[in-house]
Amino acid sequence: GSRFARGKMTRTLRKTLRKFAIAIPLLALGFYFIPILTSVFIVLGLIDVLRNDRKDLSLFSGYFLGNGLFTWLLSPFNLLVDLFCYRNPGVWKLEQFAEDYQREVNEVLDVFKERKDEIIADIDANFGAGRRGMYVYQWYGKHKIDNVAEFNKDFKYIKTIAVSVFSKRESTSWHFGPLRLSLRILYNLLPVKAEVFVECNGARNYWHDNPLYIFDDTLLHRSVNEYDGRRYCVFMDIIRPSPFPGLIAGLLAIVSVSVERINSMFYKNWKMLGSSKAKKVETT
Repeated sequence: GSRFARGKMTRTLRKTLRKFAIAIPLLALGFYFIPILTSVFIVLGLIDVLRNDRKDLSLFSGYFLGNGLFTWLLSPFNLLVDLFCYRNPGVWKLEQFAEDYQREVNEVLDVFKERKDEIIADIDANFGAGRRGMYVYQWYGKHKIDNVAEFNKDFKYIKTIAVSVFSKRESTSWHFGPLRLSLRILYNLLPVKAEVFVECNGARNYWHDNPLYIFDDTLLHRSVNEYDGRRYCVFMDIIRPSPFPGLIAGLLAIVSVSVERINSMFYKNWKMLGSSKAKKVETT
């Protein structure tokens, strides 16, 4: 066990050193040719990444040199968005939202609760084999699978409705989401008492304790399923609470095309199920 741990630590160290070996010359070139812009991006990146509770080498390495690189490049935009939104605690409770937000979230969740068995059966019929899947009803306002009539309308605040599926003993690595125009809502459809949780800002949310979890996914987080069965989580994006909801919704609509392309990179290891021709469930 200790030999395995030492080997893993050595590989991680080598990987980090390789990243620094590439980053340092690029940073030097940046300071030489575009010193002001480079300095601005570093300062804004530090302001952005320091929002995380966990402040260690792996955080900064992941943000500036790993899968957080795109989040860093978008930090000027995300920090600007923060100025037009209410205070962001990072991890949210539903009661922190205005009543009209809560109504919309509960409307969608009530459909999932009521039709849980048929929705899961439909996912299983279409998912087949794979590590991770996303069964998509709406994706940033674009309608995809249309076999649940209640999800076919346009919502004011909710812009993505999907179900995230993990195969048994499947987990994500630590990662950052790209944009802070929206918040992520997860709701576990089959909570089991096992090592199945989402972890963010130093705290684990076990689904059997609390099936609903709302958070800012530009913070460092991971999702874990150490259970010998599939994990199904409702996956929604809702626009950030703001004194200017029309502005935030408008910005999200403008960048939605780019967001789809960005997310195609973020979800490259996922099986995306988003065709309206997906097998329908009998609802009689």
